[in-house]
Amino acid sequence: MSGAVLFIKEDLKISSTQVEILVGTLNVFSLIGSLASGKTSDYIGRRYTIVLASVTFLMGALLMGLAPSFPFLLAGRVVAGVGVGYALMIAPVYTAELSPAMSRGLLTSLPEVFITFGILLGYVLNYALSSLPGRINWRLMLGLAAVPAIGIGLGVLVMPESPRWLAMKGKFSDAKQVLSKTSSTEAEAELRYEEIVKAASLGSSQAHEGDKGEGWHGQGVWKELLVSPPRPMRRMLVAAIGINFFMQASGNDAVIYYCPEVFRAAGIHKKKHLFGVNVLMGLAKTSFVLFSALYLDKFGRRPLLLLGSVGMAVSLAGLGLGSKFLEDSNNRPIWAIVLCILAVCADVSFFSIGLGPVTWVYSSEIFPMRLRAQGSSLAISVNRLISGVVSMTFLTISKEITFGGMFFVLGGIMVVASVFFYFFLPETKGKTLEEMETIFEDKNSTTNSIRIMEMGQI
Repeated sequence: MSGAVLFIKEDLKISSTQVEILVGTLNVFSLIGSLASGKTSDYIGRRYTIVLASVTFLMGALLMGLAPSFPFLLAGRVVAGVGVGYALMIAPVYTAELSPAMSRGLLTSLPEVFITFGILLGYVLNYALSSLPGRINWRLMLGLAAVPAIGIGLGVLVMPESPRWLAMKGKFSDAKQVLSKTSSTEAEAELRYEEIVKAASLGSSQAHEGDKGEGWHGQGVWKELLVSPPRPMRRMLVAAIGINFFMQASGNDAVIYYCPEVFRAAGIHKKKHLFGVNVLMGLAKTSFVLFSALYLDKFGRRPLLLLGSVGMAVSLAGLGLGSKFLEDSNNRPIWAIVLCILAVCADVSFFSIGLGPVTWVYSSEIFPMRLRAQGSSLAISVNRLISGVVSMTFLTISKEITFGGMFFVLGGIMVVASVFFYFFLPETKGKTLEEMETIFEDKNSTTNSIRIMEMGQI
């Protein structure tokens, strides 16, 4: 969309406000998909929810690619948004439930790896298609998204169902078969099976009598999450919602969407040059997300998250500084343009080290089995809501306080985020999904959190 919107604006003669609506609509309506995905995946299973996400996104991509007018384009964006909401929840949850504890960080961060690869591929295609006529190129840029949607829809046919979902439905023999295929040894498969059966039995004992086994479709979870959650559950909700809030409050989506607008304001006007900066940013983002994925299980979630958030704060401050010099100068100094390009690349790189992959890993692994899908969907709904708000207001606010001012604000948000991560997110590296509740009820790990809360009350 970041490249396509330049041609859409010219071809369909739409205003900057309509651009914001077009960009932000996907994120706002992905809120619907992410909210519904938890209940859906508890009801029909993780695999069929992936199929549903693919079909929905396929319809959205075709609508956007064939849109004769702005309302049709907006409708396609709405449909695609619902599919994105489903996909963002189900991909990390499915992966986490299938993965062994020691490689869960790597495997559950793969959705972010391929999101980043998809962004890079989008930048490259934008660059390659930009020389085509203006009425054709943006349609191809958006319509080609149908290809991976078809790919995942077909690929899911050979993917196993989540063993934890099977256990919750009382299908223990099927769960054991899946674990045998996804474990290194039979001994590991047996150990994982025993832990899952124990957790599934505990979940059933906490549910109503009529909710057990085949008759359980996720009922009662919202009440358990929000009405009277025990202390570990409250801490899980704070951690999951907090990390998803700051992921989008960081402005990363807006930087990706509106990077051409930022550099156009900086004095880079040729579309090829604008797309070239996007490709450079995409390469930086892809390189560092691969680094994070490979070392997430070695270094842990917290170190990479804190490194990434502090690095983003510094990068956004640099971007704000460079933008301010360009705004206040008539001759557009080269050093300020270079600083902005380097700062943008650094910002997305630090995002890819920390918040990008860790958010999906953390959100999908900390909730108990019975509450995981709907707990994750609640956290990711906050993610989508904040993403929509930021995307739909970024240009408007930037016009009032300038791009430089906006980047300083986002840098300040990342300072607050770093403090939150330090005090409220315990390390989960190497722990099984069934051990998470113990981590979050550990009094020693909550000492700092309680202390800072008391200071806030004072």
